[in-house]
Amino acid sequence: MSQARQGEAVKVLTANRRAGHDYTILEKIEAGIALLGPEVKSIRAGEVSLNESFAEVGADGAWLRDFHINPYVNARNDALSPVRPRQLLLHRHEIERLVGQVTTKGRTLIPLRLYLKHGRVKVELALCVGRKTHDKRAELKRREADKETRRALRGA
Repeated sequence: MSQARQGEAVKVLTANRRAGHDYTILEKIEAGIALLGPEVKSIRAGEVSLNESFAEVGADGAWLRDFHINPYVNARNDALSPVRPRQLLLHRHEIERLVGQVTTKGRTLIPLRLYLKHGRVKVELALCVGRKTHDKRAELKRREADKETRRALRGA
């Protein structure tokens, strides 16, 4: 599934569709990921899951936790853990700004999608605030009302 965004070739490998339902997205950030060769091959084969993953930022950098990459079938057994922490590649000023944002109560970094951009694996992170159950219901009602409005305008 290729799509062009501002003249850039982007191929989405996987997306965390649940994040838009569970969190209110405040800001989106693009980051690279430090990976090993077999991990990249496994990601290109679609053996990856963003569910339950999150990012942490601190003085030692930014890390992606609980990001599951199945071992590549044709690789030798290096005994790499499928859910080992992976370093996110961000500029120092971006990390410092995110540390300030994440320390604010209730904010977290959630990966939204994983994609290839010019042959490199990138992750789109979102600075989010968790939604309460009643907020989720209100959002569903708002989306349903918007859908009904679009149907009525299209039918008229």
